[in-house]
Amino acid sequence: GAGRARSTREGFGRGPQRLSLALNELIALRGYARSRGDAQLQSAWRDAAGQTVARHTRAVAIRRGVLHISVAHAALLSELAGFFRQDLLAKLTELHAHLKVKDLKFKLDSSIAGRKPAAGEL
Repeated sequence: GAGRARSTREGFGRGPQRLSLALNELIALRGYARSRGDAQLQSAWRDAAGQTVARHTRAVAIRRGVLHISVAHAALLSELAGFFRQDLLAKLTELHAHLKVKDLKFKLDSSIAGRKPAAGEL
């Protein structure tokens, strides 16, 4: 009788430990997948926007078909949103249709590294 109770207790003792290990692994894998997804998103944005624009911007996320892009400088944000948005969207759709991006949204974020682009550089 006592031996049986002990094995049951030991079983419960190991169960939560296994669950916590499994959860830690799951969290680690999800984080890895997220960072890999971020890298793929950055790469897709760089393909569509080109190296120069990509140095001053960062693709943040796709939410409900809208690709959110942080932009380092107000002047660049204005140009991208006003003059290049449709061309960038068309290029992104052509090169990476699987992302299913339907629109682009630009947001100013001065924390993005990169020097200010020279006039006419874009």
